[in-house]
Amino acid sequence: MKRHVAKKPVLSASRREALCGLGAGFGSLALSSLLQAEEPSAVNPNVPTLAKRCIFLFMYGGPCSVDTFDHKPELVKRNGQEVDIEIRRRSIQKQKLLASPYPLRQHGESGLWCTDKLPHLAKHMDKLCLIKSLYSDSFAHGSALLQMNSGRFIQGSPTLGSWMTYGLGTENENIPAYVVMLDPRGGPVSGRPNWGSGFMPAAYQGTQLRSKGEPIIDLAPASGMDRSMQRRHIDTLRALNEQHMHRRPGNSDLEARIASYELAFQLQTSAPEVMDISGETRQTLDSYGIFDPKGDHKLSLGPAHFGRQCLIARRLVERGSRFVQIYSGGGHQQQNWDAHHGAKENIDIHGPEIDKPIAGLLTDLQQRGLLDETLVIWGGEFGRQPVSQNDGGRDHNPKGFLYWMAGGGVKGGHSHGELDELGAEAAVDRHHIRDLHATILHLMGMDHRKLTYFYGGLDHKLTGVQEAHVIHDVIA
Repeated sequence: MKRHVAKKPVLSASRREALCGLGAGFGSLALSSLLQAEEPSAVNPNVPTLAKRCIFLFMYGGPCSVDTFDHKPELVKRNGQEVDIEIRRRSIQKQKLLASPYPLRQHGESGLWCTDKLPHLAKHMDKLCLIKSLYSDSFAHGSALLQMNSGRFIQGSPTLGSWMTYGLGTENENIPAYVVMLDPRGGPVSGRPNWGSGFMPAAYQGTQLRSKGEPIIDLAPASGMDRSMQRRHIDTLRALNEQHMHRRPGNSDLEARIASYELAFQLQTSAPEVMDISGETRQTLDSYGIFDPKGDHKLSLGPAHFGRQCLIARRLVERGSRFVQIYSGGGHQQQNWDAHHGAKENIDIHGPEIDKPIAGLLTDLQQRGLLDETLVIWGGEFGRQPVSQNDGGRDHNPKGFLYWMAGGGVKGGHSHGELDELGAEAAVDRHHIRDLHATILHLMGMDHRKLTYFYGGLDHKLTGVQEAHVIHDVIA
């Protein structure tokens, strides 16, 4: 597979000097598409590039492994029995075991398990690679979200999409390299740092696209200014800024400003085009659930909204975006995957919202020849407990949960690792989420040990200072 090599940056100084000079940041609009990184040493010809782009389907709130893809016969057998279990850190309590409210069945040649509440996705189990033995460190949504997205508990670190765009650059300078789309019910509790660039320049932050109205706020030109007038205006600003810059060599803020103006101008055309799905066939739109009605539950949106976002994600990666993240679930409690007040009700709400859209996305990517070079990731900030809370709900559980991946060089129809027999803790082939991050970077052709960013006197990594390991068993 031919490796895409990012264009040289507009920064004139050395890589480290220039990027350090941008440490104060500049609020901007998808600068990652214009301030392209040089190819870091982490992009190594000896590491095979299995994927070029990534779509991350984030189930905000934390989906339950045993209610979705991890069949636990012992949990079913002992449903209702009391056990001693760690509910929160060092809080051991007696709780009643709670089996899945819906049966899980085996599907495809692989025989992987899937809940009856995801019947469309069940037809694609031979494409999925399940990692069933993940664990993380926080029982709280805010810090767990940040850790899953950036590798760290606290705000201020670059996110996964930032590392990808920093390491790989962009394939199309007319659209954002890193895009995020939120659930209309609200965003994650820890907010914008979940797609921020942290101590990297703002060039590498995610661009939030809205599904209705203007795709990007304040993108439209001022009233009375046509495109040719605006072009002349931007060219004049560029010339003045370049004159100023030549008298002040090494001022990377001016170079960044020039890039941001140019990208905003290009996005006035490209962003609406990406968002306009009117040219898609009715069959394609139907496969994403875009014509389907809202669900029966008062909190359900039905599949149309998430389906539209999945279709836009396909259009983005088709046009060269590197990393697209879509959030399912917003607001609080049952409005997202946070099933404290009813596991059955929670999957009744959210299962149908994602089922047909994700199945449609996998089918569409495969039919267009994009699945092999697009890594699709599914999961949340942690999992859920296998015991009952509030008479049928489930509490947070970072000690054991699953993710699945598809396309992008992973083994289809494969399962790696296991939770214990009740689904409470990672037990076999345990992997901290830093191993998941290392594996994702590896699939994108980068070495997590060498992809570094110099800040505050240190070479920082997505996987941090603790040892991380690529999960080679999941790679085809």
